Amino acid sequence: MTRTANMTLNFSDEQAMILESAKAFCADKSPITVVRSLLDSDRGYLPEVWDEMVALGWTGISIPEQYGGSDLGVGSIIPLIESMGRHLHCAPLISTSLAAQAILRGGSEQQKQTWLPKIVEGAIGTLAVLDNSDWGASLSACTLETSDQKLRLSGRKLLVSDASVADFFVVSANHQGKACLVIVDAAQLAPECLHRKTLIDETKRACDIDFSGVEVDASALLPNGEAALRDIRLLGALFSAAEATGSCAATLDCIVDYLTTRIQFGKLIGSYQALKHPTVDILLQMEASRSLLYQAASIVSAASVDTDVEIACRMAKAQATEALLFAGDRAVQFHGGMGFTYDCDAQLYLRRGQWQQHQYGDAQHHRRHLAALLLD
Repeated sequence: MTRTANMTLNFSDEQAMILESAKAFCADKSPITVVRSLLDSDRGYLPEVWDEMVALGWTGISIPEQYGGSDLGVGSIIPLIESMGRHLHCAPLISTSLAAQAILRGGSEQQKQTWLPKIVEGAIGTLAVLDNSDWGASLSACTLETSDQKLRLSGRKLLVSDASVADFFVVSANHQGKACLVIVDAAQLAPECLHRKTLIDETKRACDIDFSGVEVDASALLPNGEAALRDIRLLGALFSAAEATGSCAATLDCIVDYLTTRIQFGKLIGSYQALKHPTVDILLQMEASRSLLYQAASIVSAASVDTDVEIACRMAKAQATEALLFAGDRAVQFHGGMGFTYDCDAQLYLRRGQWQQHQYGDAQHHRRHLAALLLD
């Protein structure tokens, strides 16, 4: 006996308008020359471009109007992230949007009133939830214990995205035998607590963070953190799928541009079937990724993630991950020896695919959960 998932697909006029606007913005602000110029920078993005994104309302797009946002829903973030992925633009929108969703879904009214308006105004947040290499781990190595009427953290978090520029962190921990989320202001962390990591995708930035000894008030603990943690792991997979889908489209553009300009033995190499057929396969995989992505965006909401949304998020992440990996591999191969050099753009997309596959679970991880959800 099998379960049929909700296959609603509704690409709204609002999403279409956001996508067109985001495409134009990212193409203008993040051409490949700018991307390469930022590879060795500390931030990985230009602060003035982030300020423009804030001014356009991107940071508040899914935040309710009562907190200063536009209240267009979680699905409206997807076109923005897809466009950023297409142009390898790495401003901290994904990290901040996930932090906002954690507070929206798990926070108290006071926490929402304190932090959400700051996010709308440009404060950068991020999640610190990874304890080891397994995104499926159920227990956190980070603990939160009561000490002198305060809550004290102990433990490390790995590969915290945009940690060096974050204004606050939403940290997962074990508290009284249960999973929880707690908000930590960046000012509470000494510089030596952050350890910058070199990533395979050099457009990205992440740090390992030692939270040991950090004390917070009880008011920093999200009252519904355990439920919110499950939701944001799935939303993180969905946002990663959006970025991967955009990057896959960019990889296809890179391939087609080369196949239609490179001449070998007196013919365009794009005329050879050995190259045409894999290129069509990339197109089909990319379109499948986009269909699954916007199907998930059509049904996700501010409510707690139900089974249909979970299925949609996991399917989108599994498909987008593998599509980008395949596209990046073919891009390097099609460019021949030049594809393996640092100066070839193809390697940027391959590196993005290798990094993206492990964000919020790889394809194998999500298909293992899908089997349990879809097969009785």
